[in-house]
Amino acid sequence: MTFICTPTENLDPAKAVHDFTIAATRPWSHVIKRGQIFRIVDVEGCQAVDTLFYRAGDFSERYSAQDTLLAQGSAYVTTGTRLLSNEGNVMLTVVADSCGRHDTSAGACSCEANTVRFGHHTRYMHACRENFVVEVTKWGMTKRDVVPNINFFMNVPIDPDGRLAIVDGISAPGAHVDMVAEMDVLAVISNCPQVNNPCNGFDPTPVRVLIWDGEAA
Repeated sequence: MTFICTPTENLDPAKAVHDFTIAATRPWSHVIKRGQIFRIVDVEGCQAVDTLFYRAGDFSERYSAQDTLLAQGSAYVTTGTRLLSNEGNVMLTVVADSCGRHDTSAGACSCEANTVRFGHHTRYMHACRENFVVEVTKWGMTKRDVVPNINFFMNVPIDPDGRLAIVDGISAPGAHVDMVAEMDVLAVISNCPQVNNPCNGFDPTPVRVLIWDGEAA
């Protein structure tokens, strides 16, 4: 069953069942129940929010960037996108988006990738993959369970030759994206610590996450 998309503009933060500010560079995770509305807010603008989803109760079913892109026929996540699992099931549906473009192709930064792209002096800088590993271990998973992710608010245009380019973000302060959970899901976030490319404006900042019960909409 797919939930009907409901307007979310008037959701009251005071009625959220979960409201948390993720500090710059830090990870976060939480279970979102079927029918609940999940919002990510780019508090200060131009902050990439690397995100993974797993089926609560069966983490072997998890977000699939490949299936999501194939099904929607578009390179970016935005309003109307159905986020699919590796089993072909809809995990969440994007019902509102004040930014308009979210990447799900460029993946997460890692210490290894930093070294290759930016030089050996960056080898020990904190990275999203390490955040993911730290957070999924709290739920009994390992680094093998970290799969290609969504980069909410990250601007990754595709060059004419097919290459991806990470450029200045387009999300304004307070930009948000809302999703309705179509199943119970575990959301895992790395509030991206990258300082070597413009995905965070070279200055990582906090983001806010809120969850409402469906009847709050």
